[in-house]
Amino acid sequence: MVSFESRPQPSASLDEWLGYQLRVHPREVELGLGRVAEVWQRLGAPVVAPVVITVAGTNGKGSTIAFLEAMLAADGKRVGAFTSPHLLRYNERVRLCGSDIDDAGLIDAFTCIEDARGDVALTYFEFGTLAALWIFSRSLVDVALLEVGLGGRLDAVNIVDADVAIVTTIDLDHQEWLGDDRDSIGREKAGVFRRGHEAICGERNPPASLIAHARDLDAPLRIAGRDFSAEIGTAGWKWSSASSFPAETSVDLPFPSLAAPCQVDNAAAAIAAIHALGGQVGWNPLAIAAGVRSASVSARLQRFGSSPELIVDVAHNPQAAAMLATWLAGQPRRGRTLAVFGALGDKDVAGVVDALAGSFDGWFLAGLDSASPRGLTVEGLRSRACVTVETLQFADVPAALGAAWQRAQPGDRVVAFGSFFVAAAALVFAREQNLQHD
Repeated sequence: MVSFESRPQPSASLDEWLGYQLRVHPREVELGLGRVAEVWQRLGAPVVAPVVITVAGTNGKGSTIAFLEAMLAADGKRVGAFTSPHLLRYNERVRLCGSDIDDAGLIDAFTCIEDARGDVALTYFEFGTLAALWIFSRSLVDVALLEVGLGGRLDAVNIVDADVAIVTTIDLDHQEWLGDDRDSIGREKAGVFRRGHEAICGERNPPASLIAHARDLDAPLRIAGRDFSAEIGTAGWKWSSASSFPAETSVDLPFPSLAAPCQVDNAAAAIAAIHALGGQVGWNPLAIAAGVRSASVSARLQRFGSSPELIVDVAHNPQAAAMLATWLAGQPRRGRTLAVFGALGDKDVAGVVDALAGSFDGWFLAGLDSASPRGLTVEGLRSRACVTVETLQFADVPAALGAAWQRAQPGDRVVAFGSFFVAAAALVFAREQNLQHD
């Protein structure tokens, strides 16, 4: 179905373009490559970059992109990075040489896409994906880093053939689109692999479907713990490749500034991709170490203030919640730990809460229905969240955050998580409260 919505005027702002994109397709998500591939062909299907790295997975995609971006930039490469969703500004989704794209660059790309698409209906995400590819193709980047939005096989990003594709982790999320078990989800995510091209899996025990798909494509698959490893020491860690890699090697590295224990695994997968590319990008241990140390990404266990302390994290599924629980257990506080939690309707709320059982002394539940059409009301959230400690309910995230912060005492911490919408509101709150980032 094609909307007959009038296209934005030449003087339209970025917000007007984004509003238009939300109206021209009847669905927020419609997986499939046909529409977006057709428009890309109408745009001339230019080469996106000499080297393309695609990153799929349940969790860790944004962090893995951040490590790749920092390591390649430290080696002097011009890097374009496409990630989603954004937190505070749409411009965050497209970065050139470490900086967010400006409004003019996005509007120019959207105008070209609108001119080319004709009667082809594109979703909001498809517009954004094509814009990123178009911008990278015209900006002479050396490497393009593309984060898969949902799944892999049918995600718009997958119209581009990657020189190396990474799948970070495989767990239950987006089951209505990807399947109800790890094998089904692994098969969908493995759809980013390409025949004869290197494939990296950051999961130590990937489902058989992912391994089989790589084998069917004759794609050399490098699996964490088998083909490359991360050995943790007291002052740092060592990345090593096994003899199954084209060239066996190792490199001593500092701990990432990104806090979660899983970030070493994300960095290891990123390094494996660079190593697998060989001469296409080069191997520079000093740049790799610098990138591991400097890589940053917002709302991944981001800390603000000190006493009380605010923690902001995008954990929104059981696997990510389990990682958050592990980190909290390793960072004891003398005071209480309070949760500010909101979720979208398609998330496993019970699984998230179960993974964090015993982590919090109180829950401040927030409705997200005013932030997103998919957001749960606070009543809907409470009906799914089986919480046994003190629980308070609020219409939205700012109200929940304000109440939790007001109740927090010196020595306490407030943890805001559950959705990018929660994280975004928490970042705004931290700025309004003049809380310093650790």
